[in-house]
Amino acid sequence: MLKNQDVITPLRLQAYERIVIYLERISPESLLLRVNKPGYTCKQLQTELLNTIRIEWEHNLSQQIYITQKSWEVARNAKSNMIQLINISAEKIKEDSPSLNLSKEIFSSFMDKEKIYTTEAIKFIKEEMNSMFY
Repeated sequence: MLKNQDVITPLRLQAYERIVIYLERISPESLLLRVNKPGYTCKQLQTELLNTIRIEWEHNLSQQIYITQKSWEVARNAKSNMIQLINISAEKIKEDSPSLNLSKEIFSSFMDKEKIYTTEAIKFIKEEMNSMFY
């Protein structure tokens, strides 16, 4: 039993770490800086943002095996909320307008939120991880 713990514990810690990294990477300030390219239209940026979120999520799907169901739900909800925020922001901007307009709208909408999805999710996951391992 202890030998199993020695193997599983590092894997679980790594899974929590990877989910936190994912949440950091999909936060607007990180995502927009990484994905936006000069010359993109609003529609192109929207497409790239959504693709990036989904690809990185798929890359981390196996982490759900090692973290609690609640942490997985919190991360999934943060992802869904970010997708919704991007789509709602894009609806307010003409598709062929410069991507900077969409970036501004996303930041504005994000900052108007009472709770910041990714920040709240990271906080929850870190608290859960600390209560389990420390």
